[in-house]
Amino acid sequence: MNYDNASNHNKALAARRKRIVWLTKAGQRLGYLLYLAAMTMFFIGFASRFSNPLVSAITVCLVVGSLVLAPAIVFSYAVRAANREDPL
Repeated sequence: MNYDNASNHNKALAARRKRIVWLTKAGQRLGYLLYLAAMTMFFIGFASRFSNPLVSAITVCLVVGSLVLAPAIVFSYAVRAANREDPL
């Protein structure tokens, strides 16, 4: 592999890592925001009374938040490990 190919490969890899970092940050923000919404709705329901739509909304926020947040956290650790192992 010559220098130009290695340089292009490193640039492509850096761009891919940058995109994954952006996606993981967005996923973490969305996941934590959904957890915050679920907690807020829970305390609203606790202060007043829990209705069926409120319980459904809390459940949806927790499930979707978990489905978004878990992969985002795993990929953020993966990118950090990749940067530590092979810094560009």
